[in-house]
Amino acid sequence: MSGIGEKEKSNPWQGKQVLLLVLILLLLISGIKVYTDYLDQQKKQEELEALSSENNSLTLRLDSVSTQLQRRIQELEELGGDVRELLALKDQLSLELNSTNQRSSQEIKALNQKISSLSEILLQKDEEIKALRENNQVLRSENSRLKSTQTEIEGEVAELSQQKERLQQKVDLAAALKIDYIQISAINGRGKEKVEASGKYSNRQISTLKIEYSLAENAVSDKGIRKIYLQVLGPNKQVIFDVAKGSGTFVLDGKEQFYTARQEIYYDNSRQTLVFLYEKGSPFSLGTYEVKLFIETFPAVTKSFTVK
Repeated sequence: MSGIGEKEKSNPWQGKQVLLLVLILLLLISGIKVYTDYLDQQKKQEELEALSSENNSLTLRLDSVSTQLQRRIQELEELGGDVRELLALKDQLSLELNSTNQRSSQEIKALNQKISSLSEILLQKDEEIKALRENNQVLRSENSRLKSTQTEIEGEVAELSQQKERLQQKVDLAAALKIDYIQISAINGRGKEKVEASGKYSNRQISTLKIEYSLAENAVSDKGIRKIYLQVLGPNKQVIFDVAKGSGTFVLDGKEQFYTARQEIYYDNSRQTLVFLYEKGSPFSLGTYEVKLFIETFPAVTKSFTVK
């Protein structure tokens, strides 16, 4: 009986031991759980930091590729290349760069692959740019050669034009009619003509001024109508001008000149003698006068007379 009592007395202590063991076991399990949770949290934090780092690195790569892409676009535009493909890629990159979403690992991997493809495209475009530059250099050289040839041709044309102009001037000069004889006489109011060897006349002797002249032979000049211009310069060296008497202007050596009267004659290359009659309509002032005859626009022949 005593043995049974002793055994019954030891049972409570054993129960406490079991409870203590259970508590220790629970504490161990809880500690392990806390530690594993900590390790999981650390792993997740490291993964998040790595992901954030990859996102930042990816953004830098996207920015770099976008800059290179823009440079290729500019170079191709300057060289006249096709930039439509690159512009579309640039728009896609702009969307990625402007995105505020955190990318997943799979998205980062996909974008990295896309950047690698873009790098290959950029290399292809570099070859295209190189080819365009070489082609443009050839075109510039050809254009420079053509411009040089054009300049030479224009120079030759200008020289030929000048030679033609000089030849035409010689032909015109050779074809110019010349007056080889001129005589001035006075006709009074009664129609009586008087020729003074001294060339001096009184006012009463001059009602009409008569200029007789003959044209020299010229085998180069064609037959046809010619204009003869008469200038009568008074003692003041001014051309006597009266529109009512047929006065007007003509161009000589690029300058406008006044003429006192004008007539048209038919040149037949027969050393013909012609007469120019000029009636002033009022008395001549005293002094010396100059009479100039122009055939077309060639240099004049001059003769003078005096009114005393």
